[in-house]
Amino acid sequence: MRVVVLADTHVRQGGRKVLPATALDHLRRADVILHAGDVLEQWFLDDLAQLAPVHAVLGNNDTGLDLPERLELDLDGVRVGMVHDSGARTGREARLARWFGSCDLVVFGHSHNPVDTRGHGQRLLNPGSPTDKRGQPHHTLALVEVADARIRRTQIVDLD
Repeated sequence: MRVVVLADTHVRQGGRKVLPATALDHLRRADVILHAGDVLEQWFLDDLAQLAPVHAVLGNNDTGLDLPERLELDLDGVRVGMVHDSGARTGREARLARWFGSCDLVVFGHSHNPVDTRGHGQRLLNPGSPTDKRGQPHHTLALVEVADARIRRTQIVDLD
């Protein structure tokens, strides 16, 4: 299973921010799309859902969207937890383990800073942002490959 992970897209209809073509290339090949918040408008999730099933959580800028603040799901036997804001960097690993103790993978956003690390027996993944790099060198998203109930690979992808 090929999972494309997004966060902090901040795309408004008719606005200046758009997904780069390289992001769309990855999304077209996705089996499932995870969005860790700051979607802004429902049409964007609807457009993503034309490419693959979408699971999303509410970001701090997502007003009027009917999304959960936290979500847990199963992707081919891999337990995934999702939240937008994981809190301060200090204590993050322990906090996410408390929130999502049964999850193998925890996806979060908010900071626009890509993270791919392990903590408390979990893979922790922030895809960064494909549209607003906020001081990061590149616009990014993340890829996860899942097979046989295991995370086979994670990757932060530079889109520039």
